[in-house]
Amino acid sequence: MLLYLSALYSLFYFFSSLCLIIYKSQILSYPDSYLAQDVCLLLVLAFLEVLRVHWGVTGNLQESEWYVGANLIITGATLLLSVYFLVWQSYVLRADVIINGFLLCLNGLAGLVGFGALARFTRSEFKQQKLYLEA
Repeated sequence: MLLYLSALYSLFYFFSSLCLIIYKSQILSYPDSYLAQDVCLLLVLAFLEVLRVHWGVTGNLQESEWYVGANLIITGATLLLSVYFLVWQSYVLRADVIINGFLLCLNGLAGLVGFGALARFTRSEFKQQKLYLEA
């Protein structure tokens, strides 16, 4: 459920951040090189979010350690990109702080739940129980 909420919010985040970047480029004196960098990083963040949600859902459905581990690595990368948009962006508006803060909280919570799932999937009793049920 948390991954689906994260997917919906990521869609909202992408479009609202894109609108904010367009607004800042029209109203404020936004350097062109930073504008291209921010748009490229936003596209990278969108791609990583799609990959993160897909691997998270696949890992949960298959109870796969690999997919959940990859999901956690990509969660770390998306957290770093979110911190970039929160702290190091050229102009940070109050709307940026609000939407990035919520994204950080949501991805942080998803990371904690992912660590719990990874711990559950790697436990030896869980693997033995899974093998017993398959037999």
